[in-house]
Amino acid sequence: MDDSRVFTGESSGSPHHTGAGIISKIRLENFMCHSSLEIEFGEWVNFITGQNGSGKSAILTALCVAFGSRAKGTQRASSLKDFIKTGCNYALVSVEMKNQGEDAFKPEVYGDLIRIERRILESSSSTILKDNQGKKVSHRKDELRELVEHFNIDVENPCVIMSQDKSREFLHSGNDKEKFKFFFKATLLQQVNELLENIRGQLDAANAMVDELESSIRPILKELNDLQVKIKNMEHVEEISLQLQQLKKKLAWSWVFDVDKQIQKQGEQLEDLKGRIPTCQARIDRQLVKVEELKGQLLDKKNQITFMMEKTSEVRKMKDELQHDLSLATKERLELEEEHNRRNNVIQKMISHVRRLEQQIHDIREQHVKSTQADEHEVEERLKNLQEEVDLANTSLKRLKEEEDALSEKLSLATDAVRKINLEIEENEKKYRDICDHIRELQRHRSNKVTAFGGERVISLLRAIERHHRKFKRPPIGPIGAHVTLVNGDIWALAVESAIGKLLNAFIVTDQKDALLLRQCSREANCQHLQIIIYDFSRPKLNIPNHMLPHTDHPTILSVLHADNPTVVNVLVDQGHAERQVLVRDYEVGKSVVFEKRITNLKEVYTLEGYRMFSRGSVQTVLPPNKRIRTGRLCSSIDDQINGFEKDASKAQELVCVGKGRKRDAEEVCRDLRDKLQSIKKRRPNTERDLMSKEMTLSDLKNSYAAMASSPLAPNVDELCQEILQVQEEIQEKEIVLEKFRVRMTEAEVKANDLKISFENLCDSAKGEVEAFEEAERKLLLIEEELHSAENEKAHYEGVMQKKVIPDIKAAEAAYEELQHNRQESHKKASIICPESEVEDLGGCAGSTPEQLSAQVKRLNQRLQNESQRYPESIDDLRLMYEKKEQRIKRKQQTYEAFRNKLNVCQKALDLRWSKFQRNASLLKRQLTWQFNGHLRRKGISGNIKVNYEDKTLSIEVKMPQDASSDTVRDTRGLSGGERSFSTLCFALALHEMTESPFRAMDEFDVFMDAVSRKISLDTLVDFAVGQGSQWIIITPHDISMVKPGERVKKQQMAAPRV
Repeated sequence: MDDSRVFTGESSGSPHHTGAGIISKIRLENFMCHSSLEIEFGEWVNFITGQNGSGKSAILTALCVAFGSRAKGTQRASSLKDFIKTGCNYALVSVEMKNQGEDAFKPEVYGDLIRIERRILESSSSTILKDNQGKKVSHRKDELRELVEHFNIDVENPCVIMSQDKSREFLHSGNDKEKFKFFFKATLLQQVNELLENIRGQLDAANAMVDELESSIRPILKELNDLQVKIKNMEHVEEISLQLQQLKKKLAWSWVFDVDKQIQKQGEQLEDLKGRIPTCQARIDRQLVKVEELKGQLLDKKNQITFMMEKTSEVRKMKDELQHDLSLATKERLELEEEHNRRNNVIQKMISHVRRLEQQIHDIREQHVKSTQADEHEVEERLKNLQEEVDLANTSLKRLKEEEDALSEKLSLATDAVRKINLEIEENEKKYRDICDHIRELQRHRSNKVTAFGGERVISLLRAIERHHRKFKRPPIGPIGAHVTLVNGDIWALAVESAIGKLLNAFIVTDQKDALLLRQCSREANCQHLQIIIYDFSRPKLNIPNHMLPHTDHPTILSVLHADNPTVVNVLVDQGHAERQVLVRDYEVGKSVVFEKRITNLKEVYTLEGYRMFSRGSVQTVLPPNKRIRTGRLCSSIDDQINGFEKDASKAQELVCVGKGRKRDAEEVCRDLRDKLQSIKKRRPNTERDLMSKEMTLSDLKNSYAAMASSPLAPNVDELCQEILQVQEEIQEKEIVLEKFRVRMTEAEVKANDLKISFENLCDSAKGEVEAFEEAERKLLLIEEELHSAENEKAHYEGVMQKKVIPDIKAAEAAYEELQHNRQESHKKASIICPESEVEDLGGCAGSTPEQLSAQVKRLNQRLQNESQRYPESIDDLRLMYEKKEQRIKRKQQTYEAFRNKLNVCQKALDLRWSKFQRNASLLKRQLTWQFNGHLRRKGISGNIKVNYEDKTLSIEVKMPQDASSDTVRDTRGLSGGERSFSTLCFALALHEMTESPFRAMDEFDVFMDAVSRKISLDTLVDFAVGQGSQWIIITPHDISMVKPGERVKKQQMAAPRV
């Protein structure tokens, strides 16, 4: 704040020059419209006049380019190469500045004159700084930037160089924010504010860095804690090692004690095995005695059976012979019975054949009698009756076919009716579902109207915009539908939706950068195909003249809408042509308005039903309503809409119920017709079969009648009688043979019965002897089984003795000796580790087996190994490491604490400077009003300037002396052109008094002034320039003869432009 170049006091009355920073000469080559131009400037006021197109403004543009301004900053070109004159390949701007006095810039290097040359080529540009002798001093941009900052030359500051465009914009601007920007930048408050904000940002970054550094030592503090835990654990490891050594000693002697227990147990087991030998030998001896006894009993029984076998051998031989003869006799009897039955069957077949032949002869004779006695008249009568039945059957079949065709046609019509009713039901159900969906959508809109213009995705989009709101230059407006409402109720809702429905979901942004950022937000919210409209938010609400509106009594889209934002109204006019779209109530009236009246400025006509009508030349077009238009989004009363749609849904549901009832009735009719048709189809085959049967009967009767008339005499019956005689003779012969077989069969049966009786008598006589023999054989088998069992038992005990008892005893003895040997080895090893008395002092091994002790040793060993791997360092190394880290952490904590204290001091200094900045800004605000009033008094005007730093606005209040009402004009647009230009000039001069620069330039500042205002303004400007003591370059296309001549005023005329 101490280096600010803003004047806070009144300007001195005596002008003076330091001679540093004044432009003495400018030379242009191939720059814009100049091929070669050289102008020398005076040290005070310089007027440059000339016709339009003579290249006056190019001089100020050249000054901006020479002092490092970009092409876009001049508002005359988009790149530097555009300044090269057409047909040339380079451009040169050379500016000479005086460098004298105590404010000179590096006088020891440049001398009393500095020459700045900027050469522009097609692909590049360069800047050279030369001394008073024309020698090159530097070509670095940093050197030029240092020179500009030294002389406080800000060519983009309107108070230093006010170009033609800036003059027009400044003179015409009624925007308070634009005036504030002009004031804020001209007084260098913006530069100081940005500097303080930059410092604040750097302090915040430094605080964040210190926070990060403080957080970076937290892991080291954690390492210190871990080291402390490691040290404690290492002390615990030593205890584990000692415990492990004691367990190893106990384990060594536990093996000895365990072997002693095994030896004792093995000795007891050996004694038990030796005690089994006498028991096993006693069992073997008992089975041996039993075997000898059974062998003697077996020998006695065999002798007894041999005697009984000799005694019964003859009886058995006779029994076998009788049994064999009985079998042969039975077989012969059965064979004779089979042959007798076969021959008897043959005779029965021959008898049947004779009977058939006799029946055939009887039939032939009876048929011959009937045929000869039949009456020819009766046959013809029967044929006639059959023919009538056939005709009647044909008529019945034809009638059934006609009924079937009629029923089929009725069934087809009924089926079509069911199909149509089904289509009506589906249409009404679809309508009911659509209405229910619309009701649900309206219910969602009732809680949040914004969802009507994009659904839930637009809510996500608005949240994304809220998250990124700081990045937008101006907050986006949208969706447009959420910012508009209908004025005269909801009558025009459908028509307005049809006209501008596509714009209702759109968003509005102020520039292309905001559009790209909004597109990114839409992708983040998954809101695809979002319509984005770019429009300048600073433009006021459009005031459309009456001659540009349709001349009709019907309302327009714009007249029935109310928007809460002027930008929305402008977009509806520019993008949707809402002011040229007319609304009518009736279809015929709409056609009359758009096609017959030929109203000017009329674009389209929309009816209440949504019909769209327009005329393009001789073509007249009427478009029906769009069924997919979502009506109701602009309606004010959503509850009324919901009630209306609920009534429509109820009607649709009633129509569905009525349709379903009609469908059931029609389906019942179809079922009845289908049943009748099915019944007829079932009756028709029976009728066809009946007809076919009668036709065949008629045909057979006709054929039979014809055969009777032409048949020969009956066949000869004698052949059949002769055949009967032959068969009867064969039957008699076979009956004789059959009688012989019957006699032989009787004899065989008698023989078989005799043999059977003899066999039974023999069996009865030998029954006692056979039973005694069989009993002896049974006892013999039992003795043999007992003998076999006793021998097996004896062999078993002998095997147990040899294979089990004796080997077990030998194995037990070997194990006992091995245990003795192991005991000696274990005792020897344990004695090496430690004496037995030491183990007893430790408490002995009672209650613990070697396996348990081994497991404990293994666990302790694994634990010791794990702890050793976790902490490979020694405990002394760990303690030394802990001390070093602790000292390093303390040093860092002290350093970071010192950083924090310095940052706090810087923060306090920044707060102090910020308070000084605000105090100076308040003083500058009052000073601006004083100096503004001082310049207005030259014309008898008074005014006031209000600056609001919070809203960033600057308003000018001017009170004219001739205004009898004494009302304050708050906007310069309310003044005439000359008064507005003069008051704006006074505002600019007040700002000039508050800024410092070695030279100033203004272009066409008097463009809108009348002669009197220009005379007063020029005098005021010259007096101010001379009084302030800086160099002024004033460019104007008007006559300046009214300017009072003087030695400090220099006038130059530009050559007329070439035609």
